[in-house]
Amino acid sequence: MTSRLVLFIIASLAVVLTRCGGLNVSLLPETKPLVEQTLEGDGNPKILLIDLDGIISFKEEQEGLIMKKSSKVAYFREVLRKAEADSNVAGVVIRINSPGGTVSASDAIYHEIIRFRQKRNVPVYAYIMEIGASGGYYVACAAERIVASPTAITGSIGVVAMKLNIEGLLSKIGISNETYKSGPKKDFWSPFRPSTPEEQQMFQEIIDKLYVRFVNVVQLNRQKYLTEQQVKTLADGRIMTAGDAAMVKLIDQVAYLDDTVESMKKSLNLKKAKVVTYSRPKDFKSNIYSEMQITPHVINLISINSDELALFSGTQFMYLWSR
Repeated sequence: MTSRLVLFIIASLAVVLTRCGGLNVSLLPETKPLVEQTLEGDGNPKILLIDLDGIISFKEEQEGLIMKKSSKVAYFREVLRKAEADSNVAGVVIRINSPGGTVSASDAIYHEIIRFRQKRNVPVYAYIMEIGASGGYYVACAAERIVASPTAITGSIGVVAMKLNIEGLLSKIGISNETYKSGPKKDFWSPFRPSTPEEQQMFQEIIDKLYVRFVNVVQLNRQKYLTEQQVKTLADGRIMTAGDAAMVKLIDQVAYLDDTVESMKKSLNLKKAKVVTYSRPKDFKSNIYSEMQITPHVINLISINSDELALFSGTQFMYLWSR
């Protein structure tokens, strides 16, 4: 059964029910405010666990056929504003499982975390579960401490932008493109023609500037351990294991999540503290290793969901580990 047929059936049933009983049926469930959920522990102080999972973008995320979730940037802003208003939030752990995403979305989340730290002055740790690469690592640099699981992958510091040139393919099937433009650069980076050397240079200059921004963010976070030149040496796009990242000082520690939470409690001199998260009322989490809630899809080495693929429908600047 196709998704269009399912939507048609649902819409038809809604019309029938409305006509028969005067019942108003909404096909789009109301998005409810975030509510706090205790995962572990007790006491008044709270350690807030926030998830960053999957491709980072401003795009709303699809769940099922018709339901959408807030973008990751919108979610982080909502979560951090809620935490900011709760005086019992003693610390925050950002649980990361992301290969990165768009430059602007990664930078926006980074900005929201920095703003929260300035407002509340509580410890914020980044914890890399499986992948914290490129934009995922960029976000982690907003935390005062970066920890990774023993089997995590991180690094991939750099910028990438990809372009498909389909001019040859179109000519083989008898399709040609006509573009009318107000200036010679208006169709800059068009997929329907090769780029000129001048355009390639212009594009590279943009990438270089975004790369410098990434290096500066890393340098600011790791300035106690690494010089700018050492950061640049590591910022060639390479990925590395958690152990190697700790050895070259890109992260502070290799540890498990529960040990990281206990380490934060110890630094705050807390004998008791609740580990909490924020979720929509329909979601349920039983412990700190419960499935990440941000996106319902899983990225692996051989597949990528259609929502993530849509990011590449046009040219975008990405802090992304392109696998």
